Amino acid sequence: MSLQTAVLEGGYSPYVRDNNPTFVYNYLSLERYTAAATNPLPKSKVQLKIDFAHSGKAGELGKGAYVTMTANGIKVAEGALPKTIQQQISIGEGLHIGSDVGSPVDFTYTPPFKFTGTIDKVVFDLR
Repeated sequence: MSLQTAVLEGGYSPYVRDNNPTFVYNYLSLERYTAAATNPLPKSKVQLKIDFAHSGKAGELGKGAYVTMTANGIKVAEGALPKTIQQQISIGEGLHIGSDVGSPVDFTYTPPFKFTGTIDKVVFDLR
């Protein structure tokens, strides 16, 4: 799945590459920050959670963030973003779940890059 702007080529995408959960943040095609697990996901059912902790106050755009990814409650990847895009980024393509049918956020895959597993549920907790 990915969120991007139509003009500025930025956004973020959690996806599974070579059975490893990966999160990439594309900062306006100038820089890409990646947090990727070094071990593959188990073959059983997995609850994958990505915590994106923005360091700015409400309405304060462009500050850094910290990304933590867990699989079944165990931390599998993390990373710091020194800055985030200073505007809202869902203007153009919107949200894709299970495939990326628009412009890729990361250049390690080619759209539509369909997820071949089963997605039971997606939950967004915006705070």
